[in-house]
Amino acid sequence: MKIRQITPAIGAEISDVRLGEVSRDPALFAEVKAALLKHRVLFCRRQDITRAEHVAFASCFGPLEDHPALDSDPHHPGLVRIYRSDNPHSYENTYHSDGLWRPNPAMGAVLHCIECPEIGGDTIWVNMVKVYEELPEHIKSTIDGLRAKASIEHTFGAVMAPEARAKLGQDNPPVEHPVVRTHPETGEKVLNVNGFTTHFVNYSTPQNVRHGIDKTPGAGLLLNYLMSRATIPEYQVRWSWQPGDVVMWDNRSTQHYALNDYWPAPRKMERAAIVGDIPY
Repeated sequence: MKIRQITPAIGAEISDVRLGEVSRDPALFAEVKAALLKHRVLFCRRQDITRAEHVAFASCFGPLEDHPALDSDPHHPGLVRIYRSDNPHSYENTYHSDGLWRPNPAMGAVLHCIECPEIGGDTIWVNMVKVYEELPEHIKSTIDGLRAKASIEHTFGAVMAPEARAKLGQDNPPVEHPVVRTHPETGEKVLNVNGFTTHFVNYSTPQNVRHGIDKTPGAGLLLNYLMSRATIPEYQVRWSWQPGDVVMWDNRSTQHYALNDYWPAPRKMERAAIVGDIPY
C-alpha cells in the first residue's frame, strides 16, 4: 500500500490496495486505520468494490448506523444512498460532521462514488484539530467548558411538512455536546460546532454577560465566528470525484462540505457511517 499526502493539513491518497481485501486482512486494516488517524481522510481511486464489500470494510471500524431522513439499501443495512438526480436541493453543502445531532455522532464514514458529474460535485474536508489549535488564546479560554445544542429538525426537517418535521424532532430530540471535544483515540482537542449546532447552553454566566447584548447577539456572534473557521483554505483538502472512488474519513476530527454546483447532472453516492462514541 502506498500513501501520498495531499496537503500539509489534511488528507492522503492511498493506492495499490483493494478495500474489499482489506476487510479480510487484519494486518492491512490496521495499516489503513493508522493512516486514517494520521491523515484524517483517505482517498482511493478506482475501487471496484461490491456493496457487500463496502459494508464489510466499513464494519471493520465498528457497527454501522442508518439515517432517519435518507434511504438505505434494502439488502445492505447501514449503506445509505445519497442520490441527487431529481432535486437541486442539497443538505450537504454546509460545513458539518455527520450526525452531530445524535447523542453519539458517527465515528467515521466510507463513501463510494457510484455516479458523478463530469464537472463539479467536489467535496471538501477540514482538519478541526488544527482549527482548534490555531484559535486565539482568549477564544480558547472563552470556549473552555462551553456546551452547545445540535438538532436535525432545523436542517433535514426544514423542507418537510410541519407534521413530519415535528415527528422527526420528537424521534431525534436536540442533544448537547461540548464545544471542544477530545478525540477518544488520539487525545487531541477538536472544535466541535458546525451546521447542526443551534446555540450555546451555558454561555450566559456573570463572567460572560454584563448586559443583555453580551448574550444576544454576543453568543450567536461567537458561535458564527467558530463555525466560520472551517472555511479557511489552509485547513482543507478538496477532492474531485471519479466513478469508483472511495473516501473514508474520521468524523470526530473533521468536517466536510459537498459542493452543490452540478445540477442538473446526477450525483449518486453510497455511504456507510460507523456508530461513534458520546463526545467528552
